[in-house]
Amino acid sequence: MSEILEKDGAVEIPNSGREPGDVAAGKAVLRGRLKTPRAAAIAGIIFSLLIALSTVLIKVWFPANLSEAAHWLTDPGMRGVAIFALNVVPFAGIAFVWFIGVIRDHLGEHEDRFFATVFLGSGLLYIAMLFASAAITLGLLSSFHTHSRVLVDPGAWAAGRGAAFALVTVFATRMAAVFTISTATVFLRTRTVPRWLAFSGYAVALVLLFGSNLSEWLSLLFPTWVLLVSLSILKASLAMHRETSQDVEQENA
Repeated sequence: MSEILEKDGAVEIPNSGREPGDVAAGKAVLRGRLKTPRAAAIAGIIFSLLIALSTVLIKVWFPANLSEAAHWLTDPGMRGVAIFALNVVPFAGIAFVWFIGVIRDHLGEHEDRFFATVFLGSGLLYIAMLFASAAITLGLLSSFHTHSRVLVDPGAWAAGRGAAFALVTVFATRMAAVFTISTATVFLRTRTVPRWLAFSGYAVALVLLFGSNLSEWLSLLFPTWVLLVSLSILKASLAMHRETSQDVEQENA
């Protein structure tokens, strides 16, 4: 059986001495290699859209203090929007973990242990903090619902909201910056995405590290960058799939 080679990130099948079984084996390997980056791209797109939707809804609808929350908490429509936004967070987390997994699988033996550790650790911490923030916020809403129109203590509301937003804007955002730096470095080494997109990750990371306190909306830079990376990976995967299909058709002709 002919040997399947990998060169500069592309899969090659030698032309000499191929038998029909060799061609079938090569096509199977190619399909597997092509599906991995495509799965990463789809997972990244899902994460980006869901976390952006959840962030926007929470920041727009969630009041800053209890006096502003009086009408908001008693309005079923507004509370329903907030609860929907919070329930979206777990699905965004699942998509993000899937994104991490398929990226690591795609890198395979080319994965650098140092950056792989930083990549995985920062990504998991980011998701853990998002979950903790969503849980605190959902707890505030549940406490009002449980007491049936009896507002929670103003101090408890301020503490809960402050903790939830600090987890996202201070801690989770910094972990997102570390994740972006490690991911951009891996992408530069493996040339998975265009160089300009990898370098833009460093710029996004710097803003998240040192400028996230300036505006809560800056946290949206992270899902925006992941979305651009995912679209780039998906575009490259589809282009490679078309080229591979054409090559197989020519070989079988």
